[in-house]
Amino acid sequence: MVGKPAVDRQEEQMAIANRVESVVGTKEDAGSKITRHAGLLSAQLQQLRTRMYPPKSEKTLRQFLTNEVSKLTSIPDSTLKLMSIEGRGPVPSRLENNHRVYTLAQINELRELFAKQKPAEALRFFPRRRAGEHLQVLAIANFKGGSAKTTTCIHLSHYLALQGYRVLALDLDPQASLSAMFGAQPEVDVGSNETIYAALRYDEAERRPIRDIIRKTYFEGIDLIPGNLEVMEYEHETPRVLANKSGTGAIFFERLKVALSEVEADYDVVILDTPPSLGFLTLSAIYAATSMIITVHPAMLDVASMSQFLLMMGDLISVLNESGAQLDQDFIRYLVTRHDPNDAPQSQVVAMLRHMFGTDVLLPTAIESTAVEAAGLAKRSIYELEMGQIGRDTHKRAREAVDAVNEAIIRLINDSWGRT
Repeated sequence: MVGKPAVDRQEEQMAIANRVESVVGTKEDAGSKITRHAGLLSAQLQQLRTRMYPPKSEKTLRQFLTNEVSKLTSIPDSTLKLMSIEGRGPVPSRLENNHRVYTLAQINELRELFAKQKPAEALRFFPRRRAGEHLQVLAIANFKGGSAKTTTCIHLSHYLALQGYRVLALDLDPQASLSAMFGAQPEVDVGSNETIYAALRYDEAERRPIRDIIRKTYFEGIDLIPGNLEVMEYEHETPRVLANKSGTGAIFFERLKVALSEVEADYDVVILDTPPSLGFLTLSAIYAATSMIITVHPAMLDVASMSQFLLMMGDLISVLNESGAQLDQDFIRYLVTRHDPNDAPQSQVVAMLRHMFGTDVLLPTAIESTAVEAAGLAKRSIYELEMGQIGRDTHKRAREAVDAVNEAIIRLINDSWGRT
């Protein structure tokens, strides 16, 4: 079959364009088109959320079977069943098959109950930080997009909460993927002066206490400071303030640390999802952090990008040191993400990183998994999926890999607290 001549195709395309313009009325400029597309996409995302999380368009956390509760708390399954029969402790709900299920709030009640009954083993049941243990502020960083920073943040946040820790998740990224994972649509649910910018801004009259912008989430034990495009205002305002020597309060890199100190007593761990850039926000996060996880995909382009990131970060930290700022971090580790252990080139990159950095590279890796991808498409973590939603073996392998990474990070946190 012979195709149409180029002239005829051009005329046909022009005719289509003219019909579109006649429908729209006037030819759109680029700005108008982008704005219109943004509105269409935002409305579509809102409709999808309404279908995914009816009836209130809000995420909810699943309940946990007795055997899951036993694994999470180290309370024997038989003990939980006996307590339920005798009416001691929180009362579980019953599924249609008569299996007992607990909410995460009830699981934490069990933890507190056993911690009081067995004070010598209190930390095993209820691991929240004690007097003398500092707030752990953990920054997940890399300015290379696609290094799985947000995926790492969401899984670590959920894992910590499931273990009984109190977590504050802070979204510093204007793309606000972390906020979306917690069920908040940035352009719809996050208004003006409701991001971390509200607590960092230089305008005294508009600045808000950080406690005012913290939100409860559907996930027991996790609070959220959401993000959206507003956080970019800090990147725009800081150079102006530095140039004019104006503004009130702490210098730019200290402001996040000062703000977090206001809620230090409320949390065990703060997780910072940093933007994919080395701007003023990322620098503030590095200064506020007591520890850092640098995510890296084991591909040469990503490793080359991380090299530039480390060089720039080193230079910026030197500037901070010259300004009198002292960075005192408990640990800095590299986490290999989106790892396919069967991929030979990836294995070579991982071996190279381990050879150069030794134990600074976490031994467990975040494997690439269809289970994690499927959960992400539904704006969930692997911990929110129930057995049966994906293949049992696939779920098990992904869960074990994610658990291994998070357990390694918790060991580092406990070491920083002086726990054995």
